[in-house]
Amino acid sequence: MDSSRLVEIAAVACDDKKASDIKLLKIEEVSSIADWILIIEGLSDVQVRAIVNNVEKTIKEEADLLPLRKEGINEAKWALLDYGDLIINVMQPNERKFYDLESFWSNGIIHQFNNNRVTSIEYE
Repeated sequence: MDSSRLVEIAAVACDDKKASDIKLLKIEEVSSIADWILIIEGLSDVQVRAIVNNVEKTIKEEADLLPLRKEGINEAKWALLDYGDLIINVMQPNERKFYDLESFWSNGIIHQFNNNRVTSIEYE
């Protein structure tokens, strides 16, 4: 499956669980670790786990893929799902603010996700 389609599926799955401030970062031209990084905010441990579980379930159903690696799900402050071409970070607000991944990856192309639509914001 195309990584652009995969990141859209993941973003919708996050939105289904009321995730906040969904950002899709296209990094394929500035890094070799992945094509996309998805950054999502969950407001509690329970919501972070619900988002992660829904993303895993949805990607398995729609793309028949399982994550290559999972981290931080038990603690649920910063959970990570690694699908190779897509890395998904589900963070609580304090962790998101502290690590500021959007700034770290600002040389990529940042896309907002609102109302089931992806919009592009380019930074150079």
